[in-house]
Amino acid sequence: MTIKSIRTIADIARLAGVSKSTVSRALNDSPLIGEETKSRIRSIAREHNFQINVPARQLSMKQSRTIAFVTHAYHDCFSVADLFGLEIMGGISTGLGLLGYDMLVIHVDPKDTGWAHQYFDTGRVDGFILMTSTRKQYHVKALVEIGAPFSIWGVPQANQKCCSVTGDNVNGGKLATDHLIRLGRRKIGFIGGPADELEVQQRLAGYQTALQEAGIQMDPILLEYGDFSNTSGAEAAKRLLEKAPDVDAVFVNSDMMAVSVMDVIRERGHRIPEDVAVVSYDNLSIAEYSHPPLTTVSQNVPLAGKLLAQNLIQYLQTGMVTNVTIPVELIVRKSA
Repeated sequence: MTIKSIRTIADIARLAGVSKSTVSRALNDSPLIGEETKSRIRSIAREHNFQINVPARQLSMKQSRTIAFVTHAYHDCFSVADLFGLEIMGGISTGLGLLGYDMLVIHVDPKDTGWAHQYFDTGRVDGFILMTSTRKQYHVKALVEIGAPFSIWGVPQANQKCCSVTGDNVNGGKLATDHLIRLGRRKIGFIGGPADELEVQQRLAGYQTALQEAGIQMDPILLEYGDFSNTSGAEAAKRLLEKAPDVDAVFVNSDMMAVSVMDVIRERGHRIPEDVAVVSYDNLSIAEYSHPPLTTVSQNVPLAGKLLAQNLIQYLQTGMVTNVTIPVELIVRKSA
């Protein structure tokens, strides 16, 4: 490619081995592009005396006014088993609608990030709201690499500059465990979501703090993990009860998992809450109608969805990065 042929962002992208959107954002000093990539792209532009054609750039970057909601469902389509996703999606849809944006739902393979290029480089969406609970950081890395605007439900890594909304996970874990301790429970199991997710680690930290303050030594044998699905909750409960049949309480990291955990507890001949008390997390609509109704940590899921939408649009318009932590509260019902 000769110097004279370097006329467009696409030409720079081919030389740099990146997407057109990455070149555009690098030349406009987007915080979503790493400094090393910016430096390399700017060097190529200077070397070839490249000047941005502003009208052409505006045309190529025309907004779709559509945001992608990225999730991997536990089944082929959304169902009651994906109730958390449905409830937060409702909040996101409301937030986007108020700002004149549409929502596109993308179900992705947790092991594949090809969707990021497929939807962003073609201009089908202006940004992403990332909901995956498995290999989340793998997908975050893919979005950062292509310079895509996005917000995540959960806790961002310390070195990540992206919008996020999460509940107060440490306090939530402590509230749940403190409540069980006040009920006189001493052998309290912990059934978490994916062990490598920061929000799960924070809930575990709250659990550990509550035990420590009560003078109860944490027993690693009482820790089990799943993926927030009801099926994984049942499997984790079976493993826990095999190892610790005398467990007298369980703190479960999601309502959907907790419903299945209670099924397993009853199958083993235990009464809830007399023999085993259960506290869960999220306060989804199902929690009030489970058997028995779930004591759970509420983190206002519909509000979280609305904030994920509003803060991403604010970022698109102003470049302002926001990290919001939603307060949590314990809702006491019959399971504990």
